[in-house]
Amino acid sequence: MTSDVLTDAARQAVMIGLEIVGPLLLVILGVGLVVGTLQAATQVQDQSVGFVVRLLAVVVSLVVLLPWMLDRLVVYSADLFERIPSMM
Repeated sequence: MTSDVLTDAARQAVMIGLEIVGPLLLVILGVGLVVGTLQAATQVQDQSVGFVVRLLAVVVSLVVLLPWMLDRLVVYSADLFERIPSMM
């Protein structure tokens, strides 16, 4: 097993992780900006309002994106298991 094979497998794992987490982070960022702007405009400075809204946005986006995320992970895992014999 060469270091190139391990490096490639690690690179693919990091890229899949970023691809899966990226949409959730964008949702959190967008909702946080909107809620922060609305809180500043209405002078409602309660911390729990922003937290609850972001939490609900993450839960909704997870419900919507979870099948896609699991599909990406299953494809990556199957590919990794198929490549194990060639790594030895």
